Amino acid sequence: MSETNNVDNNFLDRITEIIEENLSNDRFGVSELARKIGMSRSNLLRKIKKNTKLSVSQFIRKVRLENAIKMLRETSFTVSEISYKVGFSSSSYFVKCFHEYYGYSPGKVGKREDSEIKTDEIARSKKGNTVFIWFILIVLSGIILLIVFKSFSKGNEKIEKSIAVLPFKNDSNDSTNIYIINGLMESILNNLQKIEDLRVVSRTSVEKYRYTPMIIPEIAKELNVSYFVEGSGQKINDQILLNIQLIEASTDKHIWSEQYTRDAKDIFKLQREVAKSIADEIEVIITPEEEERIDKPPTDDLIAYDYFLKGYDLLNDPNQNKLEEAIEYFQKAIDQDNEFARAYAAIAIAYYLMDEGYTEKKHSLEINNYADKALLYDPQLPQSLIAKALFYMSNEEYEMAVSYFERALEYHPNSDLVYLFLVDLYANHLPDTEKYLQYAIRGLEIDIGAYDSTTISYNYLHISNAFIQSGFVDEAEKYINRSLDYLPGNLYSEYVKAYILYARSRDLQELRDLLLETFAKDPTRLDIMQEVGKAFYYLRDYTSSYNYYKPFADAMETYNLDGYRTEYAKIAVVLSELGYHEEAEEQLESFKQYSENDPSLYKNLNLSMYYSFTGDAERAIEYIKMFSEEDNYHYWTILFLKIDPLVDNMKQHPEFDRIYNIIETKFRERHNRIRKSLEAKGII
Repeated sequence: MSETNNVDNNFLDRITEIIEENLSNDRFGVSELARKIGMSRSNLLRKIKKNTKLSVSQFIRKVRLENAIKMLRETSFTVSEISYKVGFSSSSYFVKCFHEYYGYSPGKVGKREDSEIKTDEIARSKKGNTVFIWFILIVLSGIILLIVFKSFSKGNEKIEKSIAVLPFKNDSNDSTNIYIINGLMESILNNLQKIEDLRVVSRTSVEKYRYTPMIIPEIAKELNVSYFVEGSGQKINDQILLNIQLIEASTDKHIWSEQYTRDAKDIFKLQREVAKSIADEIEVIITPEEEERIDKPPTDDLIAYDYFLKGYDLLNDPNQNKLEEAIEYFQKAIDQDNEFARAYAAIAIAYYLMDEGYTEKKHSLEINNYADKALLYDPQLPQSLIAKALFYMSNEEYEMAVSYFERALEYHPNSDLVYLFLVDLYANHLPDTEKYLQYAIRGLEIDIGAYDSTTISYNYLHISNAFIQSGFVDEAEKYINRSLDYLPGNLYSEYVKAYILYARSRDLQELRDLLLETFAKDPTRLDIMQEVGKAFYYLRDYTSSYNYYKPFADAMETYNLDGYRTEYAKIAVVLSELGYHEEAEEQLESFKQYSENDPSLYKNLNLSMYYSFTGDAERAIEYIKMFSEEDNYHYWTILFLKIDPLVDNMKQHPEFDRIYNIIETKFRERHNRIRKSLEAKGII
């Protein structure tokens, strides 16, 4: 053990010596120390953290401040002079850090120590009141232990590694330089988004806080993040001045700040350095592959990059009329550097946005050409892969689009754009509950601030619905409650919640009552009207069911609406039970025609119900047997199949229970597969 301690002490002595050798160099930071000691940044962070409980930059600052107080005690240098000698580029920032570390300002070093000596002498000269002094000491010890315990507990709380980069402020009076400051913010954000160990909120989510009067804890509550990055800067001639602050969201406490003065030619190095310093401060693990991607410059041509930043600023402008102007700048960047993959990808994305919303796609050829050029020059660039995916989206080749989007996510795990498209693909074009949930939940985590409360409510509704359809009752209830928190008047969410609660209680009367409460809030809602009719139907209260199903069916016919055709069979049962046999036959025939042409996996289940109702149990069993070979049906099938009046005749068949058990077992097996997968991904 002592040998290990000696090795650790020798290591700390060595890095302290290296820091002191570079003490006055304000640019000497984590990367430089790692290079000098011959270690990766991640390994250096782990070793210093293990031995000191400090991050690397905190340790560097500690050495600087300890040297500063020594100079203040032993030399006649001014506070300002010492601040520069120990590597602070700003004396005011030095004073701030010194006060946070020692509890008093550097100007009070001599006075404070003299005062402490005198106080100590007076204390030693007093002999009386021994019992009282011991009592005070015991009380103070208890208080100190309590404070230490609380600090220890707080320090050991696991803070989620999540961050939002707020819009940077332009410190210059020259508004034409804003694209450079926006570009710095975007590039630092982009580098952080490449780190899988960190959840990074999207630019679209934070943009609305550019001019907000809200304080950090308020924004943190909306975005659900643990840290914020604030920045401001300006470009003066060929120099970039940048101020960066890292803030703990819950306390609004600045836990790291740095001022950078760099030549414009070092802009890529600056972007990398800031992102890595932030990652180190919050103890994020950067893999070697991620570090390599962060270190790779987008181009070696600064003029091309300047054109790119101008175009990118226009591309992010909500006014779509600026897309053509953005393309012009990207083209200038390519003219300057014809292997600039990021610029080729940006043009492809801009053309896709120009076509968005139009049935006739005018720019598919351009999207494909520029995407291919981007892939040619950088096949692992996430934007190159996104550009190619967008070409396939424009051509409705969805499976091809998915493959490129998912590869892009491997290199850029916090890409809000990729999540947006994958959610749409797995919800609407290539239905897959597991993947939909995976991407929808993660997508909302990084892009929630981009939406208004109504949109967020519906997003959570869709997630809840996906969970309950796969049998995840607790998770479904959690997300439906979030939906209602954002929009209490969301009646869709209210009646979905009624069904979620039924999945837990199997109480049909409770389901009916909750649906009636929801319907009372808006009696014009046909969708809720038919849900109430259905609840009475399952309760076999056919008279009450008729009172809701009849106006529902009449409205469907009057307005020539084509939805809810699966309800025709239930309506037929209600009509038949009440003696309206001719009307029941019409509804049943409509249901049969719909079922025979139904392309969904429920076709055979619907036909089995049709034949069960007509009394042909043998054919009903044949069709339900074919349905049992399916593997992606919803939880509602398990919840309602056995209690549905439509299957009463079929339930008498000796094969029914065996086939139903197959259907239920397959659903449970699929549910368990999805659960293991979602748990492995940390989604549930």
